[in-house]
Amino acid sequence: MKIVVDYLLSIVYLVYFSLVLIVFHGLQVFTFDLFDRPAQKRVVEWMNAAITFGLYLTGSSVRFRQMTPLPTDRPIIFVANHQSLFDISPMSWFLRRHTPAFVSKIELKYGTPSVSYNLRRSGAALIDRTNPRQAMSELARLGKQIQDRTESAVIFPEGTRSVTGEMKPFQSAGVAMLLKKAPSALLVPVAIQGTGQFNPRKMFPLRSFSRLSWTVLPGIEPAGQSADALVQQAQAAIGAILGQ
Repeated sequence: MKIVVDYLLSIVYLVYFSLVLIVFHGLQVFTFDLFDRPAQKRVVEWMNAAITFGLYLTGSSVRFRQMTPLPTDRPIIFVANHQSLFDISPMSWFLRRHTPAFVSKIELKYGTPSVSYNLRRSGAALIDRTNPRQAMSELARLGKQIQDRTESAVIFPEGTRSVTGEMKPFQSAGVAMLLKKAPSALLVPVAIQGTGQFNPRKMFPLRSFSRLSWTVLPGIEPAGQSADALVQQAQAAIGAILGQ
């Protein structure tokens, strides 16, 4: 019976999800052309809210916890584990006051309504994982961007998704480059739970009545520490929440 419910609620949510992407793509283009990036950013925030709270259509719960206040007068590098494409919209919505720009694979630059357009307009780092020079150049650009604008970057140091929820080793090179270009940034770990089990077979079927959560942990001051040490601390902090 549960699998029947999964299929039915997956169809409902994915139709809704597709409509959200299509409608908000047009709104993004319209607002950017007429009012530039600030207006388009507001549209993207509401798109991510629609995607996030639309998850209730699957009977799932969405929980966001922030364990300590975050500064708004310095850039932030959010370091998170990565389980699913559904990791991203809730982070974008709940952390919107920090204007997060994501480190993403270059394949997403085109082809997905709303998502690809926003990645290009938001200044996200679109990296080619087969081209280390290009990847480092994009990360350097993003680091300078968040330093100059006092904004934030989101990086998934595992490099790829872990649908089982078991974290893969965190890589430090990306964090090192971001910190090099944003020396005043605070490193903030984010523990994501449940999203890998929510869509274990990519987009269909989703698992209804899943428990999805995002926990923003206390920041780590980078001063005097190597990137390797910092990502190890971030992974350990996230692992403690995940029970790993």
